[in-house]
Amino acid sequence: MNMNEFVRNRITQLRLQKNVSEYQMSYDLGHSKGYINNISSGKVLPSMSEFFYICEYFHITPAEFFDTQHEHPSQLADAIDELRTLADSDIAVIASVIHHIHDLKTHIP
Repeated sequence: MNMNEFVRNRITQLRLQKNVSEYQMSYDLGHSKGYINNISSGKVLPSMSEFFYICEYFHITPAEFFDTQHEHPSQLADAIDELRTLADSDIAVIASVIHHIHDLKTHIP
């Protein structure tokens, strides 16, 4: 898959996760109703500034946009933002729970 295809597919994936139509996303970004459809169909790619607006729309960074290890980068970003508001002792408890879950998953046959 080339980079143009990746960008188109990633925007579609994130849009579907957000449960928003192409028309609604186009409108939310201040464009004509076919803007996102034109990106998804490969007719155009967003400009660099529009790409940044798209990332902002999904509440992710450009790095998170290109990070394919996480299917739901906006949920991960939201969780990290929430963690930043917690006391260190609370973060330690959450980290312990995450480690426990990870250990359980790695020991499942």
